[in-house]
Amino acid sequence: MNALSDPVDPGLLSRREALRRAALLLGAALTPSLFTGALGAQPAAAGAAGRGLTPSQLELVTALADRILPRTDTPGASDVGVPAFINLMVAGYLSEAERAVFLAGVADLNATSRRLHQADYARLSPAQQDALLRQLATASAGSKGTFLHLVREATIVGYFTSETVGKTVTHYDPVPGRFDACVPISEVGNVAWTR
Repeated sequence: MNALSDPVDPGLLSRREALRRAALLLGAALTPSLFTGALGAQPAAAGAAGRGLTPSQLELVTALADRILPRTDTPGASDVGVPAFINLMVAGYLSEAERAVFLAGVADLNATSRRLHQADYARLSPAQQDALLRQLATASAGSKGTFLHLVREATIVGYFTSETVGKTVTHYDPVPGRFDACVPISEVGNVAWTR
């Protein structure tokens, strides 16, 4: 019997279990620290404010997040505050090991960018940024817990948990109206729920 078919009393279903099951249904697996960050409306630990990203690190993360989820007909990562979300995750929710991997990855990506293009990653053209991102993806293929894995996961979680995306992309209705089955899509705004 799998985790989705276990009989559970709905009154006992915790918020953590509900998010875990939703992630399984969506085919996504969250690391424990990102899962905790997405769940927790908890303040960052005391002293975590000084543990966030430096302005230059945040600039690289912003550029990287915008290459992962660029602006199209929907908002991009930086349009919905993903860099601030990632900064919060690094400052207060990643484990020490994940934080070390993340910060080393930021430094390595900038060092590679300077070596190949004589400029920081954030200053490169989109095509150069994409080429470095593909190299990073190739190098970390098959591995878990890499910098690319962490930044990609944080970007996606930050994006899809933002209020803007909930309202304009996924069209989440926190208090749905009545249920009408089999309604033609033309009557409900011609919005495709999946793209």
